[in-house]
Amino acid sequence: MKPFDYVRAESPEEAVALVAGDPGARFLAGGTNLVDHLKLRVATPERLVDVSRLPLDRVEAYDDEHGRGLRIGANVRNSDLAAHPRVRAEYPAVSRALLSGASGQLRHQATTGGNLLQRTRCVYFQDVTTPCNKREPGSGCSAIGGYGRYQAVLGASESCVATHPSDLAVALAALDATVVVLGPEGERRLPLGELHRLPGDQPELDTTLAHGELIIAVELPEQAVAVRSTYLKARDRASYAFALASVAAGLVVEDGVVREVRLAWGGVAHKPWRAARAEAALLGRTLDEETVREAAEQELAAARVAEESAFKVPLVRNLTIHTLLTLAGEDR
Repeated sequence: MKPFDYVRAESPEEAVALVAGDPGARFLAGGTNLVDHLKLRVATPERLVDVSRLPLDRVEAYDDEHGRGLRIGANVRNSDLAAHPRVRAEYPAVSRALLSGASGQLRHQATTGGNLLQRTRCVYFQDVTTPCNKREPGSGCSAIGGYGRYQAVLGASESCVATHPSDLAVALAALDATVVVLGPEGERRLPLGELHRLPGDQPELDTTLAHGELIIAVELPEQAVAVRSTYLKARDRASYAFALASVAAGLVVEDGVVREVRLAWGGVAHKPWRAARAEAALLGRTLDEETVREAAEQELAAARVAEESAFKVPLVRNLTIHTLLTLAGEDR
């Protein structure tokens, strides 16, 4: 592990100033992802700014000019968020996504903000002996033509086919979450769907955050579609495994017709994939297996697959059918 300096920030503003003014600095919270990368030498920061003790660890209601809902501090631990009574009752997809990730020990340590910013588990990204455009821009993508079971099938580029690993981010994307960010110029808000980015020709950039910007909270709007929501994940083993594909969905059906629907997919792209085409195809329709299949296939029309990742297309389609029919009480 490369030697580095360590500083414990006393306030969010101090943390931002310390990192923004130092290109070699990184934020450290729960460390469940970053510490692994330090050991592997995937990450070699010159300074770590510890934000884990900042007072950003509350889950509380908000009612302001932005609407009503639940505000989740960036330092709220995954286990605490999954067990929170309001999250379980009003945003069950969030609780179920958290409980499907990692292990109990890691969930006790991992934070809300850190979970959103974890980096890909692509085997080539984590192996410093192989070329990887995400780790070393311009070196090439070993995953293209290599081991492809975990490759993206949507939104990939010639530079990168890695997928985003977060379960929580998929649920938050489906439920229209907003990310509150503090930077050198002050506070700003952005939809969670605008936090992560597709690889394009700059796969080394996972998010749209500038260096030194710190996630301080996530806000979930109060909405009926969130109350009837869930998260379903397909993986190689029953626990402690990343998604081959996953579905976060929310649904409101009235008189047999879809009035509201939210749908996001994980394990298929460089970011949580909001299935907007499928949502639009479902609105105003009677919900049955064929309708959901057609909607999912419209979203998947743009899929580009390698031989090893081709299974993801029918997998995410069938997960979507099962998830939505289950939410509607019509699982077959």
